[in-house]
Amino acid sequence: MLLSKSNLDDRADRLYDVMIVGGGAGGLSAGIYLQRFRLSSLIIDKGKARSFWMQELHNYLGLPPDTPGRVLLQKGKQHYDSLDGDFLNGFVESVIDEGDSFSVRVKVGRTNSIYPVFRAKYLIAASGIIDNLPPLEDMKNVYEYAGYNLHVCMVCDGYEMADKQCGFFAGSEASIEEMVFNLSWFTAYITIFTHGQFEVSEPLKTQLQEYGYRIVETPIEQFLGRNHQMTGVQLVDGTIFPLETGLISMGSTYHNAYLQEFNLDRKGGYLVTDKMGRTSHPRIFAIGDLKVGLNQAIVAAGDGALAATQIWRDLRVPRRWEVLASTT
Repeated sequence: MLLSKSNLDDRADRLYDVMIVGGGAGGLSAGIYLQRFRLSSLIIDKGKARSFWMQELHNYLGLPPDTPGRVLLQKGKQHYDSLDGDFLNGFVESVIDEGDSFSVRVKVGRTNSIYPVFRAKYLIAASGIIDNLPPLEDMKNVYEYAGYNLHVCMVCDGYEMADKQCGFFAGSEASIEEMVFNLSWFTAYITIFTHGQFEVSEPLKTQLQEYGYRIVETPIEQFLGRNHQMTGVQLVDGTIFPLETGLISMGSTYHNAYLQEFNLDRKGGYLVTDKMGRTSHPRIFAIGDLKVGLNQAIVAAGDGALAATQIWRDLRVPRRWEVLASTT
């Protein structure tokens, strides 16, 4: 059931088996499996999952490559709703461990907000990440091309950059060291833009120049292009660099502030889990882009299935069935 301010009282005293924070591919997949396992679940979604911004899903088995991410989410929500799962548009503010259950405080509504508290035995963190984009004065100019031929995931879209003039938009020297030499597997034509946010050390400059990569440290004024296809960048000094594609590697924001009170094992910004998605807390699971692993929608969906299955294994107990036999 879709929950809203008008019907929240119907769920005020309910103890859910599982609360899922995030309604992207991973969260919806987990919810679908939980409902099929005859467990009760509530998905709380803040809206605009990372996959929502994907203009075309090129890596999801069985879907046409021009399928928008929002279509995948739409169909996932319809599937979940058909299994009688509860879904609430809201923002999780805090989670408290009460021993045998969690209490979850949620902000509902951007205006005239209310703050209901829900309870659940298990928690699945599926709230994902969002990629940091080049900070320009006119951010609409960035959104015009991001998700089209201005990419944020080399694993997803590296093949689309093959042998093209590529701009690499770095957020740190570490991102250059980590990504550029991998990007060179796909294309040798790489220009690195720092947007004036950091200095590149002389040893790394020398190494990059030996490989033939240009480094541009002057800030960017705007991206150039038409019909969502980026064709280059213009710097603040007026210089124009023609490009055919681009890769942004400026870090990410992790949507997991509600877990800060828990001393969970982490690797960098990611949560460490076992193969089923269980974190270092036995009743908290993490799936999709929040956990260590490959950031792909299809992987997140698999993560959701694994986490839901493990929770079912934790909760299931033998049931005694009374069979009514009729005789003639």
